[in-house]
Amino acid sequence: MHIKSIIVEGFKSYAQRTEINGFDPLFNAITGLNGSGKSNILDSICFLLGISNLTHVRASNLQDLVYKNGQGGITKATVSITFDNSNKSQSPLGFETHDEITVTRQVVIGGRNKYLINGVNANNTRVQDLFCSVGLNVNNPHFLIMQGRITKVLNMKPPEILAMIEEAAGTRMYECKKISAQKTIEKKEAKLKEIQTVRQTSKLIFDKCIFERSSYLEYQKLMREIQHLSRLYVAWLFVCAEETKVKSAENLKVMQDNIAKMQATMAENESKVQELSAQIQELQKKKDQEVNGVLKSLEEALADVQRVDTKAQSALDLKKQNLKDEMKKKKELVKSMEEDKKMLTVKEKEVSKLAEQLKTLQEEGQKDSAALEAAEQHFKAVSAGLSTNEDGEEATLAGQMMACKNDMSKADTEAKQAQMTLKHAQTELKTKQAEVKKMDSGYKKDQDNFQAVRSSREKLEAELAKLNYEDGKEESLLDQRRQLSREVAKLKETYERLVSRFPNLRFHYKDPERGWDHSKVKGLLANLITVRDVSYATALEVVAGGRLYNIVVDTEVTGKKLLEKGELQRRYTIIPLNKISAKTLNDKVVNTAKSLVGEDNAHTALSLVGYESDLRKAMEYVFGSTLVCDTLDNAKKVAFDKQVMTKTVTLGGDIFDPQGTLSGGARSQSASVLTSLQELKEVQDNLREKEAQLHDTERQLAGLKGTAEKYRQLKQQHELKVEEEQILQAKLQQSSFHQQQEELERLRKAIEESEETLRVSKEVQKRAEEKYKVLENKMKNAEAEREKELKAAQQKLNTAKSKADAFNKKLKQKQQESDAVALELEELRREQTGYEQQIQAVDEAMKAIQEQIDSMSCTVSQNKVFVPVRKAQEELAKQKEVIMAQDKELKVNTILEQNNEVQLKIKELEHNISKHRKDSQDAADKVTRMLEEHDWIHSERQFFGQPNTSYDFKTNNPREAGQRLKKLEETTSKLERNVNKRAMNMLNEAEERYNDLMKKKRIVENDKAKILQTIEELDQKKNEALNLAWQKVNKDFGSIFSTLLPGATAKLAPPQGCGVLEGLEFKVALGNTWKENLTELSGGQRSLVALSLILAMLLFKPAPIYILDEVDAALDLSHTQNIGQMLRTHFRHSQFVVVSLKDGMFTNANVLFKTKFVDGMSTVSRTALSQSDTNLPQKGQDKARQKDKRNKQM
Repeated sequence: MHIKSIIVEGFKSYAQRTEINGFDPLFNAITGLNGSGKSNILDSICFLLGISNLTHVRASNLQDLVYKNGQGGITKATVSITFDNSNKSQSPLGFETHDEITVTRQVVIGGRNKYLINGVNANNTRVQDLFCSVGLNVNNPHFLIMQGRITKVLNMKPPEILAMIEEAAGTRMYECKKISAQKTIEKKEAKLKEIQTVRQTSKLIFDKCIFERSSYLEYQKLMREIQHLSRLYVAWLFVCAEETKVKSAENLKVMQDNIAKMQATMAENESKVQELSAQIQELQKKKDQEVNGVLKSLEEALADVQRVDTKAQSALDLKKQNLKDEMKKKKELVKSMEEDKKMLTVKEKEVSKLAEQLKTLQEEGQKDSAALEAAEQHFKAVSAGLSTNEDGEEATLAGQMMACKNDMSKADTEAKQAQMTLKHAQTELKTKQAEVKKMDSGYKKDQDNFQAVRSSREKLEAELAKLNYEDGKEESLLDQRRQLSREVAKLKETYERLVSRFPNLRFHYKDPERGWDHSKVKGLLANLITVRDVSYATALEVVAGGRLYNIVVDTEVTGKKLLEKGELQRRYTIIPLNKISAKTLNDKVVNTAKSLVGEDNAHTALSLVGYESDLRKAMEYVFGSTLVCDTLDNAKKVAFDKQVMTKTVTLGGDIFDPQGTLSGGARSQSASVLTSLQELKEVQDNLREKEAQLHDTERQLAGLKGTAEKYRQLKQQHELKVEEEQILQAKLQQSSFHQQQEELERLRKAIEESEETLRVSKEVQKRAEEKYKVLENKMKNAEAEREKELKAAQQKLNTAKSKADAFNKKLKQKQQESDAVALELEELRREQTGYEQQIQAVDEAMKAIQEQIDSMSCTVSQNKVFVPVRKAQEELAKQKEVIMAQDKELKVNTILEQNNEVQLKIKELEHNISKHRKDSQDAADKVTRMLEEHDWIHSERQFFGQPNTSYDFKTNNPREAGQRLKKLEETTSKLERNVNKRAMNMLNEAEERYNDLMKKKRIVENDKAKILQTIEELDQKKNEALNLAWQKVNKDFGSIFSTLLPGATAKLAPPQGCGVLEGLEFKVALGNTWKENLTELSGGQRSLVALSLILAMLLFKPAPIYILDEVDAALDLSHTQNIGQMLRTHFRHSQFVVVSLKDGMFTNANVLFKTKFVDGMSTVSRTALSQSDTNLPQKGQDKARQKDKRNKQM
């Protein structure tokens, strides 16, 4: 594959379209004056090959490649090269069927860049693959020897020379693929880690499912046991119920017998009681006579006292009852109020609903009113002799007939015009269709291309939309980052400048131990305070003195560690907060000082600084024992007052000490430390804020990096597609076929419009004729028609009136209903207000009653402890005891007691009888209920209590079974909340997922192992190929160098102590002496070394094209002639494009291109050199040799 022709337009100095045709397949030379554009031809080839390092083509960006940077009216640079591909053995992959390959690259001002291969858009990767497949890798070129390349080869380090050998051997591409494979391995590793993470998660889920399955199985086991125990327990309860039923019947019979016996005993005792009662009456008369007087007086006294007490108690109970009634009344009122509230809400909703209905009715009424008004107007018109036409307008029959005649005439005219237009358009359409058929094929192809480009453009737009990236966002963030960086740098500079003014404010230390807690060291005292008023800064600085630079720490242990292991840069005083003791001024002294000079003229130094609460001890130590005054006089008055006697400082920094010393005078004109410190803190805070913003911006930029790059690529492709679509669209629109198509479409539309007009006109004409006939008939029967219309209008008017009356009636009903509901709503609101007032009155009444109850309760309690009442009660009790003692002498009490005991026993037996009856009934009900609830009792009843069955009550204790059943039911109720009844299915799913993950893990591990094995095998093959390439290139390198410089030897050898795979370096011997360094050679000899290496590599693996740019610049004429002849005779397998200013080189070429610079643009002319042209005239050669000899002598 070799270059056939180059077309350059707008590229560097080639402003106009320049075609360079007739390239020789073997040896081409380019010459011309400096600045005429000869190297620009080579630059255009490199540009098309896709060079990424633009410095090789002497440009900083793609815009520099456009003629005059786009300022000469040219906005794009295009290079198109046609390659001969007739030799299929050297054809690029995928292009074996093409005899020629045309590659075009275009760059537009603004950065748009596109490739075309054989006229079809292609991306950069495809073009690179095309050239790399034939050994033209422009980004690692051994076929491209530009200006300065000889020097670069000479300055190459051993690894770089080895890289050239690798490129020639073809193993360099393997290195790229190896890096790609290693990245794939990294991805596999990441995938493995991801799978491992998912596997661990799945393992946890799997373990959880196993646990849930065991819980579910345990739950099922418990349910089976519950079912068994439940049956056993129910059977036992059923048997117990039946036994209870039988035993209760037996006990009932026994108790009834006992009652009969006891009743007989009671009858005997009653007869005895009657006999004794007569005796008792006689004795009672005697006893009454003896004690009646005393007892009666006591009882009367007690009755009086009790009557007063009872009266008070009754009044109290009455008030309590009143209180309860009031509370009950309040409760009822609150309840009624709540109910009315609910009713109020319902009524409010009802009122709003009725209002909406009323509004709807009013709208309907407006429609009915309009209809009534229209009916009245129509009736009036008909009465006046007018009739209604189709448009609803009133007109006479004669007028309507005249309008119909006009419509018929107009429709007929339009129909004739449409018929003529239609006929003309149809004729012209047939003619145009015949013309279009002849030019259809080319347009269809362009149309398909246009559709393909449009679909590609839409696809790119969809991809751009998916990215969800705002255009220019990255640029705005970059501008923001630059702005923030400048601000941060400026703030850092300001901070350092401020800190440098006060070096004592710097405090740095090294962590005394690992895991050091930095919160233990609070920092410099100056950095821990804030001055509340800047005017006091000087005074506070004087108060603090050297202590301003003390270090505050939490404990003395921290201070000791800091001094011993903190590597402090200078001496510091440590203030431990737990040990420091400070003397502070008491309030009495401070108040005395303020009373002497005024409230605002004297302050404690401590009150003028702000600090954290945990630093109070340190601040009291520094500022706690000093006062600050505004003037010298006030400071003097305060300091030496007998009740104050305290050190005082003025705002200017003068000190009054009560011991008799005064300090003051001129102070430094520089700013106060505390004032500057305040400024420093502001700068520091601002710096932190800006650094945080910068960090956030950089994080956003990092997140957008990949998206922005992809967006730019897609946008570039989209712009290319848009431009291509516009070009194709313009081409289609400008084509004669498109114009003919538009004309055809216009004719079709005209035909359709004419046909539509014709159809409408005929319909209008037909309707007008029909209407005219109807109107004629009406004219004939005008009187009858008028009567008919009048009757219809009257009927319509009556209907409208009746409808309007019905609506008014309905509206009135709805209005009345709405008013009634509104009144109810208003009444409810008034009742709510009444309820609130009643509740308030009840609350006040309850409060008054409660006060009366409290007063009465106090009176009753006093009556209960009244002394005469107690004495009367004691006297009465004594007298009753005497009477009781006399009653004991009578036996009647014994009989009565016996009788009472019998009665009690009878009652007890009756109670037991009723209880047994109830138990018996309950047992019978229980048996019936259990038979209904448990169907299985009927079938298994005969096994209840039988040995060797599941209902054996001796083997299985039913009571224990009941307790066990209760515990199991509690356990299962807890389990039911946590047990997962889908655990079995979930376990199977989790197991499948886990197994699937393990399978994927094995696949990824196998893939990784295979890739590593392949890399290892290819590494071995690469080393073998590299050794072979080195040996062959080394052999040819030595041979070519010996040919170009007889008597000299050269070789490529690894550096001392290194292997071939670590790098190669030049070794040159002149005669038998090996030079230690290439600097011992002349410039021409060094150039021959580099050229020999390049030519040796060409012999090893020739590229199809070689580009040499003034490689003979450092050589004399004879060496140049030798190189030209060697290229011509020995390198017949590749195409050479050589730029040279020396005759000895370009006279050996088959084709010579000469460049000139005319009117600010480069031009090219071609000269074919025949065999005879290759030898210069002897005279010219002699002159050249003499000139070369003079140069050597000089």
